[in-house]
Amino acid sequence: MGELDGVRALVTGGTSGLGRAMASALVGAGATVVVTGRSEERSRAAAAAIGGGAIGMAMDVRSAAAVASGVDAAWSRLGGIGVLVNNAGIGMRTVNPRFLDEPQPFWAVEPDGFRDVLETKVTGCFVVAREVVPRMLRAGGGRVVNISMNRETMVRAGFVPYGPAGAGVEALSRVMAADLAGSPVTVNALLPGGATATGMVPDDVRPDMRSRLLDPAVMGPPVVWLASPAAAGVHDERIVATEFEAWRAAR
Repeated sequence: MGELDGVRALVTGGTSGLGRAMASALVGAGATVVVTGRSEERSRAAAAAIGGGAIGMAMDVRSAAAVASGVDAAWSRLGGIGVLVNNAGIGMRTVNPRFLDEPQPFWAVEPDGFRDVLETKVTGCFVVAREVVPRMLRAGGGRVVNISMNRETMVRAGFVPYGPAGAGVEALSRVMAADLAGSPVTVNALLPGGATATGMVPDDVRPDMRSRLLDPAVMGPPVVWLASPAAAGVHDERIVATEFEAWRAAR
């Protein structure tokens, strides 16, 4: 028997990086998980690679219509969604491929690139939660985990629009938590605690910098715990994965 047997989860942006690592951890603990991405092919391939109780579905979180139909399909396929992990996002490479060694000022960022990053990370988080949470409330409960980033990253020079997108998710998480206070649905923010070895990092990053990157698997233990009975009632917390064990012990 797994720790999360019977748990049904939706992980957005689950085809690679942090999303895939979290989906793998949830499945490994016994959960059934729908992983989504913009591409149906990549979503299904990721689910096949994860194995077990993983199911791949396409869902563009920028589109309210796509999210409505995607959540409906996921809910029907799983028989409900008890855990939502809002992870979908795109990084600085989409607006500046050389953002680490050649950062550009905010005025050099194209508006379309700015909008795409914000719409994927912040608007996507809002639109998916807007579809899922009312269903959770009607079903009698649920968990929402919004994936954030270090606060230093939010205000780092050359990190528009990625930094502001993370700040937006944090603010949105706090408002969501306030709106859901006293309800059977909890909302928490989870972040790695440092740069991670994902596709958001340029392939040619310096070896000394790459050696310091965190393994995306660092997100596994805290997201499994947040989905477990042990986290019942945990609400409006900001959990740093690299500090998770110490944080939990301090509780």
